[in-house]
Amino acid sequence: MASGVTVTDDVIAVFNDMKVRKAQANEEDKKKRKKAVLFCISPDKQNIILEEGKEILCGDVGTTVKDPYLEFVKMLPSDDCRYALYDATYETKETKKEDLVFIFWAPETASMKSKMIYASSKEAIKKKFSGIKHELQANFLEEIKDRRTLAEKLGGSAVITLEGSPL
Repeated sequence: MASGVTVTDDVIAVFNDMKVRKAQANEEDKKKRKKAVLFCISPDKQNIILEEGKEILCGDVGTTVKDPYLEFVKMLPSDDCRYALYDATYETKETKKEDLVFIFWAPETASMKSKMIYASSKEAIKKKFSGIKHELQANFLEEIKDRRTLAEKLGGSAVITLEGSPL
């Protein structure tokens, strides 16, 4: 069921910036790249928008942000739904990888109305995010706080570290 909610151009631009990793990007550009970002449904329930101030920049990692995944989890509201993009850095037994993950956060404590509008609008945002290989839906804080939940989506038992931390 579609909700009629539309995805704003700002959301699409952020996705495209995160998706395209510019190998020749200078250090300043790399620092400005987003590591994680949250999206919400606008107060008028018409659009999916960037949630103001809810992002982690790659340049923050290692300086103001020690553990980007834990910091990302802390950004999620305890009582409302969100969509998110998380640029996961992980290691398998063979190689280091980076992949974008689409996350649908729908905590049990969110209102039924919020869960319904976010669930029915999910396809609208996913259609705009072409090329996403990994998707995670989480309903409990304990579930998303556990790095192994994300690691399972990225490659199962082959994943040995996430954001430099062993599983």
